[in-house]
Amino acid sequence: MDSPARRTVELSQLRYFLTVAARGSFTRASADLGITQPALSRSVAKLEAELGQPLFERLTRTVVLTPTGSRFQARAVRILALADDAAAEMADDGETGLVRVGAIPTIAPYFLPALLQRFQAECPKAQVVVAEETTDRLLQRCRQGEVDVALLAAPVPAGDLQVEPLFDEELLLVLPAGHALARKKQVKLEQLREFPFVLLEETHCLSGAVVALCRQRSFQPVNVERTSQLATVKELVSLGHGVSLIPQMARRLDRDPRRVYRAVVNPAPRRSIVLAWNPHRFQSRLLERFKACVRGASRGAE
Repeated sequence: MDSPARRTVELSQLRYFLTVAARGSFTRASADLGITQPALSRSVAKLEAELGQPLFERLTRTVVLTPTGSRFQARAVRILALADDAAAEMADDGETGLVRVGAIPTIAPYFLPALLQRFQAECPKAQVVVAEETTDRLLQRCRQGEVDVALLAAPVPAGDLQVEPLFDEELLLVLPAGHALARKKQVKLEQLREFPFVLLEETHCLSGAVVALCRQRSFQPVNVERTSQLATVKELVSLGHGVSLIPQMARRLDRDPRRVYRAVVNPAPRRSIVLAWNPHRFQSRLLERFKACVRGASRGAE
């Protein structure tokens, strides 16, 4: 009696499949993976042929998982997690290895440079890779094991992730030099009612926090422009396009005389910075050293 044909699925195929599923596009996934789109398409097609089922429904500009694809996604995540954790545990010496760090754009350029310099001094043989993305994307990557730890702003819909509070920081009002409110040392949020706001795009949690703060004072901020970078927000404020609220860590690095910062009172708006990771993944000694380094840097940021 002939034995049934054995299906062979490679780990690389699972990684490619999960990246396409996460990005919803072969084009975006191929850019993330650093391979050509035809090569990625062939790999996924081969995987579908091995399984005997379509994993994606190909639409005009996007792809979505089929019911089979959704079921297979959960298993693929677990398989890759086991493989990656086994390799990491065997190589764990607490000195060498890779730490994959995620951070939202309103934290990454302001908090990470000093943190990474400190960690490099403590663990010179280690390598750190940084991913700067929005909260939703980083949470997804943490769950899938693509990111080891993520620096985020609370509240965080973490679900099965571990979340550790680090520190709170004030949100400051940024104004163009010469603005009418620049003569005041402190400003009440209600006094901003008549002024236009420059905000980050809606996918950034800072924008949601600013809008929520204004609504607590019974007004909807008049939004004139949105951008994807905090540096652009500050430049637009300098040009007189509006006002905005900026995290304290971003203000510390700003020496541009075209902008002034003022405290907002009654109450002072703040945000909480947290560290998130997947507790179901192997936590290497090197990763624990990185977390300890984050905690140390956080004490200096308070």
